Amino acid sequence: MKPTPPAAFVSQPPSLWALARRQLVRDFRAGELRLLVVAVMLAVAALTAVGFFADRLNNGLARDARSLLGGDAIVSSDQPPPAPLAERALEQGLAVASTVSFPSMGRASEARGGASRLVAVKAVSAGYPLRGRMQIADAPDAPGRDAASVPARGTVWVDAAILDSLGLKVGDELLLGDAGLKIAAVILVEPDRGAGFMSFAPRALLNEADLPATGLVQPASRMTYRLAVAGQGSSGDSAVRDFVAWAQTRIEAQRWRGVRVESLESGRPEMQQTLDRAARFLNLVALLAALLAAVAVAIAARDFASRHLDDCAMLRVLGQSQRRIAGAYTIEFAAVGLIASALGVLLGLAVHFVFVALLAGLVDAALPAPGAWPALFGLGVGLTLLLGFGLPPVLQLAQVPPLRVIRRDLGELKPASLGVLIAGSVGFAALLLAVASDLKLGLITVGGFAGAVAVFALLSWLAVQALRRLVPGDWFGTRAPRWLVLATRQVAARPGFAVLQASSLSVGLLALVLLVLLRTDLIGSWRAATPPDAPNRFVINVQPDQGAAFQQQLRGAGVADYDWYPMIRGRLVAINGRPIAPDDYADVRAQRLVEREFNLSHAAELPGHNEVAAGRWQPDEAGAISVEDGLAETLGVGIGDTLRFDIAGSLQEGRITSLRRVDWGSMRVNFFVMFPTRDLPGDLPVTYIAAFRAPPAVPGEPGFDNALARAFPNITNVDVSASIAQVQRVLDQVIRAVEFLFGFTLATGLVVLFAAVTATREQRAREFAVMRALGAGSRLLGQVQRAELLGVGALAGVLASLAAMAVGWALARYAFEFSWGAPWWVPLAGGGAGALLALAAGWWGLREVLARPVVETLRRAAL
Repeated sequence: MKPTPPAAFVSQPPSLWALARRQLVRDFRAGELRLLVVAVMLAVAALTAVGFFADRLNNGLARDARSLLGGDAIVSSDQPPPAPLAERALEQGLAVASTVSFPSMGRASEARGGASRLVAVKAVSAGYPLRGRMQIADAPDAPGRDAASVPARGTVWVDAAILDSLGLKVGDELLLGDAGLKIAAVILVEPDRGAGFMSFAPRALLNEADLPATGLVQPASRMTYRLAVAGQGSSGDSAVRDFVAWAQTRIEAQRWRGVRVESLESGRPEMQQTLDRAARFLNLVALLAALLAAVAVAIAARDFASRHLDDCAMLRVLGQSQRRIAGAYTIEFAAVGLIASALGVLLGLAVHFVFVALLAGLVDAALPAPGAWPALFGLGVGLTLLLGFGLPPVLQLAQVPPLRVIRRDLGELKPASLGVLIAGSVGFAALLLAVASDLKLGLITVGGFAGAVAVFALLSWLAVQALRRLVPGDWFGTRAPRWLVLATRQVAARPGFAVLQASSLSVGLLALVLLVLLRTDLIGSWRAATPPDAPNRFVINVQPDQGAAFQQQLRGAGVADYDWYPMIRGRLVAINGRPIAPDDYADVRAQRLVEREFNLSHAAELPGHNEVAAGRWQPDEAGAISVEDGLAETLGVGIGDTLRFDIAGSLQEGRITSLRRVDWGSMRVNFFVMFPTRDLPGDLPVTYIAAFRAPPAVPGEPGFDNALARAFPNITNVDVSASIAQVQRVLDQVIRAVEFLFGFTLATGLVVLFAAVTATREQRAREFAVMRALGAGSRLLGQVQRAELLGVGALAGVLASLAAMAVGWALARYAFEFSWGAPWWVPLAGGGAGALLALAAGWWGLREVLARPVVETLRRAAL
């Protein structure tokens, strides 16, 4: 009978949680988890920063929906809204208010200098605004107050910009058309105005009773009429819903063209389009950070596992089961994922406040508090990254045989199973597509990277195979340098590591090159879309009897090159003889085109800035029309189809004989539909539009814009140079926000480079130790290492640049709608940059390899 050992010598194995805790603390102290934590933290920070920003912006829009609309519901039209709509609203006990908006020229009196500028006129009825509060002040620097009513008759409220540009003050007279109105207050807050490119003109708000006296409402004037309704009392919301349903049914039944009930989406600020594009850029950068983090986690986890093989073999010798070892590492990696993800969420929360600051003026600073969903999503992404890409190679540690303690060739890591890789990749790709919020953007980015990884691996393998056959020995009778022979043989001797390293470097460099191309070319082309010699003035509402005098004044001021076209308002009512309605189309843009009025024109000669894409332009061809090719694609029409337009009650029909390609960024006068004739039959209401580059101002003399406004008070002169400057300022804000987030992806890309270069550190150390034991000097080994890093980095840089050009073109063409092609020298620059970055990463990550004593390295290998 075996004696029972004393209780003092009985050793209980640690619990699973205790074992996992000890491993976690030890690995953290040893720096084994540093790369994993940094990669996950950067990816989660990028994704949650964008998520927090988008969540707060959307919640703010939902919160302020009624103020943005100016009521609980809006009926918008380009003609006075049908009377039954207002009558029905009043019958249901709803409050009603109406507005009329249009651009015009505001002028100071001659006694005040006679200056003029474009203003956004809004005539309002009593009760405006139904939702939100109008705030005004007695002077630009005076304290604000809520407006108790609308402007009194004979007065106008203005933005401070009107006072500054016209040299006026409160109490002076502002001339609008034929009327002079006393400036009674300065507008501080206009709740339903919105923001953005279409609101470049300052506001002039007047009582609707004063509108007829201005004489600005002409038969062909472009006006926007809005009928706002709001519920009152506890039953107000249901009454509004009933009115909206009745109005939509009545509009469809009566076929009231151009009349629509506005939703929150259409009532959101026009700047939302710019924010949407900015959101795409931000999402793209966040996607790149997440993709790079997945690569970095996979590389770092495999390196982690390779350095723990001996530890796990010893644990097996000491009696630990495979299940306990696997469980301990699973708990450790889950804890690391939670810690890194939590740090990333906190960093993302801080970064999104920077977005709000950088986009000040485009978004309301008083946004609602951040929600919990972006944080939960960030935690989920972080855990998916670590458990999906980092845990599979680590779990192989549980399968290390105890015999590895005496036989180092046993228990080496194997490639992860195809099923595990596919499951992790599919799950992570699904998460990325969800966060992209744009299917095309997500598919191009994720699909492009997946395809690039496969291509990189294949081409890297082919390059290694070619290198094995072409290892330099003698070059044209001359012996190749020893360092080059050793470097090429070393790469060819471990093809698996070479392919992994080249592919990983290529993926990291792909993101870096893609970001540089997007920044320097795509964003640059966005900002420089306007040609430097383009017209900076657009004048509309020139009446036919003013045409000759207007053109004479242009020529007298030295403006010889200008666009001059007739402009006719018409509504598309039939295609190929069949009446059409918005409901005939599923596409939202097609619906809007059908329900709105077109600006039509006619000219015998094809405009010089247009190009015939199909068919032919025949001057003075009777019954012919020319259509912009994008409009034709949207409406599903082509050469030979007929279009019928209702022009002020007169029907004009034509057959499509040509499709034109129009450059809408040229800042020239362009039209969707043109008749290729000098004149149109019938007495149609027509105005003229002119585009020209204004002559430079002469100091001490009245400006040309003022002279035009005095001679033709009814015209609308749009100073596009001012709006372009505002657009550039907006884009500067957006680009700063995008570039700020670029830093996260750049940092993640550098983590990938560092992980890829250092993944073979221990194997390099053993190989260099053997070479040093056989007589190789440190100088020779340094040359070998630099040559290998430069070669692999250059190969990765060229491959990454070619892939970035392809992915960048797809993103530009399909996601951001740019016409773009990368310069021919990008692969050369990418190869050079890849070589230098790989060399820098190798110098930092492998510097101790050459300094480690030979005896220490060989002792480690023997243990």
